[in-house]
Amino acid sequence: MDFRLFLALALLLPFSAGATPPAAVVPEAEAEAVEVAPPPRVRLVTTMGEIVLELDAVAAPRTVENFLAYAREGHYNGTVFHRVVPGLLVQGGGFTPDLQPRPSRAPIPNEAGNGLSNRRGAIAAARDRGVSESATTQFFINLGDNPNFDPRPGDSPYTAGYAVFGRVVLGMDVLDRIAATPTGAQGPFTGWVPTTPVLIERVDLLDPAAP
Repeated sequence: MDFRLFLALALLLPFSAGATPPAAVVPEAEAEAVEVAPPPRVRLVTTMGEIVLELDAVAAPRTVENFLAYAREGHYNGTVFHRVVPGLLVQGGGFTPDLQPRPSRAPIPNEAGNGLSNRRGAIAAARDRGVSESATTQFFINLGDNPNFDPRPGDSPYTAGYAVFGRVVLGMDVLDRIAATPTGAQGPFTGWVPTTPVLIERVDLLDPAAP
């Protein structure tokens, strides 16, 4: 062996022996799968057909919790859509067929401004127009896009908006048929009450995974 090559190898040996071996590559721990609960769904069985709603408990947790609590209690069973304005909304959840109010619990906070808009098919919590946090049992479903129902600048309850908490996934045709029913003044209301009552016979809580 060439003496110079031998010397070079000899000089390298101490450094090689003392060198730290490369660290073993350890694969990163796999991220734990986080199971996200699917959004709750309910079915409104009405005298004019069925409407399926998907509720957004992330954007409007208190409003969804409130609606589902009333639904589980059977509060909505046998109530009517007492306000039907073509092209605008269908409202119900608070009155019997003879337009007597159903009892309710204390109002909930207004969750308007949660990123959901009052577009066609959106369901929102109804409230007293002049009192921002007055929603209880009643709700309305938008028949068209209603941006004026969303929050607007200002501190007035008239600009606070109406909290959207879900959307129609099946049955907009049913709502359009309801919107076409004749309406008029009845009981305490000066107009927009269907002359033939449109009942919510019951509200079914569905398996969220169901189509």
